[in-house]
Amino acid sequence: MLKPVQTKSIKAGDATFAVVASTYNARYVDAMLRAAQAELRRAGAKVRVVRVPGAYEIPVVAKTLSAKNPGLAGILCLGVILRGATTHAAHIGEAVSNALMQIQLAHQIPVIHEVLLLENEEQARVRCLGRKHNRGTEAAQTALEMARVMRTLA
Repeated sequence: MLKPVQTKSIKAGDATFAVVASTYNARYVDAMLRAAQAELRRAGAKVRVVRVPGAYEIPVVAKTLSAKNPGLAGILCLGVILRGATTHAAHIGEAVSNALMQIQLAHQIPVIHEVLLLENEEQARVRCLGRKHNRGTEAAQTALEMARVMRTLA
């Protein structure tokens, strides 16, 4: 069952987060991006946004950001992949998921995975366009919480 986003009051301090967002399926990704930015700014964070053509291009930018910006508190990755008649979407989704996990482990930086692999546009509308289930808000809250956790480990 799809759970509504639970908002928490987490302060970012002087933390900076990067958001890598695809332009493919822009209607949905843009809505997640706006929600993520609003949530991060509400917490007092600085936000850097990098746009890429599609979901498959997200990992290379996330890796570059993690390697060249050691002060980042986290990287949020936003994209929407809609299944079609072939298995192409599943291959893209799996490749992106594996790459993002490797980046997170190699660079010891939270990489928040909100590259959604969805069955149809109805699922995208619910998870991206509304406020109740917006995965952009959820991604920002996860990034803020993980930044807090990582600070306690330093």
